[in-house]
Parts: sequence; C-alpha cells; structure tokens
Amino acid sequence: MDARPTPPDVFGQAKLGPLTLRNRIIKAATFEGMTKDALVSDDLIAFHREHAAGGVAMTTVAYCAVAPEGRTERDQIWMRPEALPGLRRLTDAVHAEGAAASAQIGHAGPVANGRSNRVPALAPSPSFNKQAMQMTRRATVADIERITRAHAAAARLAIEAGFDAVEIHLGHNYFASSFLSPKINKRRDGYGGPLANRAKVALSVTRAVRDAVGDRIAVLAKLNMDDGVPGGLWLDESLQVAQWIERDGSVDALELTAGSSLLNPMYLFRGDAPIREFAATFKQPMRLGVNLVGDRFIRAYPYREAYLLDSARQFRAALDMPLILLGGVSQRATMDLAMAEGFQFVAMARALLREPDLVNRIRREPATRSLCIHCNKCMPTIFSGTRCVLA
Repeated sequence: MDARPTPPDVFGQAKLGPLTLRNRIIKAATFEGMTKDALVSDDLIAFHREHAAGGVAMTTVAYCAVAPEGRTERDQIWMRPEALPGLRRLTDAVHAEGAAASAQIGHAGPVANGRSNRVPALAPSPSFNKQAMQMTRRATVADIERITRAHAAAARLAIEAGFDAVEIHLGHNYFASSFLSPKINKRRDGYGGPLANRAKVALSVTRAVRDAVGDRIAVLAKLNMDDGVPGGLWLDESLQVAQWIERDGSVDALELTAGSSLLNPMYLFRGDAPIREFAATFKQPMRLGVNLVGDRFIRAYPYREAYLLDSARQFRAALDMPLILLGGVSQRATMDLAMAEGFQFVAMARALLREPDLVNRIRREPATRSLCIHCNKCMPTIFSGTRCVLA
C-alpha cells in the first residue's frame, strides 16, 4: 500500500519560516530596470502591485545590492536609508493586494559593471570584465568581512521597509557564487581551494543575515545547482553546500537555480537566444561585438516545462528543508508535479512578465495555458525599463 502523504494543494495556505502565505507560488526575482538613481520608482511599485494583484503569494524585488560596488549597473537599487521611503511605499502597495514582499539582497561581485558604478568590481581573483572593459579587483579579507556585514545591514533595512522576507543571492556567479566556483576562484588563502574554503562566504553571509533578523522575517537563499560552464561549480559540490546551509539552520528555504551571468547567462533561461535584441541594449563597439560573436556567449538551450527538475530532485532527496522549484513553471500540471515531488513552493518568472494575472487565471481555470513562448525578448526589454515586447 502506498503510504506517501497527499501532496499539498499549490493554492492552499503555506508556512515559510514565520510567514503564512496565501498559496505556494512565488514571483521570482527578475531585474525590473525601473530604479533610476538607484531608488524605487512609481513604475516599480506598479510592477509589483500588478503581480501581487495577479495572485502570487509573494513577489520578489530584484535586485537590491548591499553595497554601491555590488550593483550590476549604476541605476540599480542599493540598500541605504535614502531608499527606505520608496521601499516602504512598495511593500505597502503589495500588502494592500494581499501578497507578501521579498527583497532579493546580494552583491554582484565580478558581474558588476565597474565602469558604470565608477568603482572597480570585486572578485575572488582578478579577471577581465568584458562589459565594463576593465579588470575586476581581488577582494581582500576586509572586503569580504565588510560585504558580509552589509548583507546583515541590508536585511535589517528590509525589515524597516516592511518586507516579509529576504532572498540572499548565492547564484549566477555573483559575489558569493563566484567564490564557490573553482573556475573563477583561484585564491590560495582560506577562501580558495577546497570547497569548505570556497563556501565560507556563502555560509558567513547566510548566518550573518539570520543573526541580524532572527525570526522576524523569512530568510531564503537562491543557490546555483551548477554554473553551466566547464570547470565551474557542479551539482555534487553545490549539494554539499546546501547540506551545510541546512545544518546551520540559517535559511528557511532554498530556491534552486543554475547558470552564470558572467559566463553562460542563457543556461538558466531556456528557449531562444535573442542576440540582436541583446546587442541593441549596448553602445558601440560592444553592440557590434555582440552581433558578430554573441552566439558564443549567448547560447540557446531548448525549453521544456520544469527543465531544472532533474537536478532539483537530487537536492530534494538529500535535504529535509523546504525547497522552491524554479525553471519552466507555467501551468497547473507543472505546479502539481512539483508538489508531488516534495517541493514546498514554485517560483515563476517569464510567464508572469508576459501575463501578471496568470496565477489568478490558473486558479480559476486549471487548464489555462501560458502565452509565454520563451523567446526571451523580455530580458533585453526589462533591462531598458520596459515590459515584455509581446504584451
């Protein structure tokens, strides 16, 4: 006789740390491009209000840098007192629609555009940033300690701003993720070499955030399962990092992701690779370069529903903590599959950029199909502060 418990209803209430969410569907962090002068805009508030009204349990504000040099570009929000009034208006708007609000906090590390930020980007080891056309600077131990403290300060500010959760960015070869990667991290000190050393930044940051917030808000972390590049972080090492995080008890849930914004950005975004549209977001001579050789960097991967599930299953089998399935969640059948596989939540991104009310429509009519065709043209349009070009 099958003794497995009945999977939870994806539209039923769910606990996430100290939170009670109205369902198990989270709007994943997608950089909105609506933060001129690194502050919240009315457009950003309207963007998240619309997703909250559309039925998600929680919407995630991306990307809230913990330090000025941790932005991917100069107009990105960084967590400081001047940002507090706008962030409070945003969380109030989301709460008015019955949803929770999460702030994705992190440091871009080698992914940061040092030229745009007017301060060199930081990395485990010096490297050349093609977008900024300049070298990154090797992070000192003092830098690492400062950035760790900055995550804690950003989490405390998130509480002041009314956020219900923070999501710590440990993926995509941003600062913490770049230390995890043996391809990027060539250090020979206590932060390089064996995985236990390379994981120190990620573990220190998650612990610092938990100590800063206690149980006042939920703490999530977005962790790469693999970088999608030869010689990068792979699943076996990532799984060990996840087990260390679980043992430490610093995080209420892990959102499982993949890919490198630095080395292979489309590995996460399965579907078409719109090179011409990406090229148009750059100035010359970068625009010409992307048009000519962009296919070597912006590679297309076939789309299928739940495309990260095969890897995520290995984490589900090895961990007891709540996990959030990301990647190719656009219909009710996929949500139900995630619940049946033991995941506590699902995260949606591109399908909601196309249709912010998709969750409500699926709740009313389970057979509803997403209109998103995974063309990925939403990515360059979001970077310019506009919506999906097909909307």
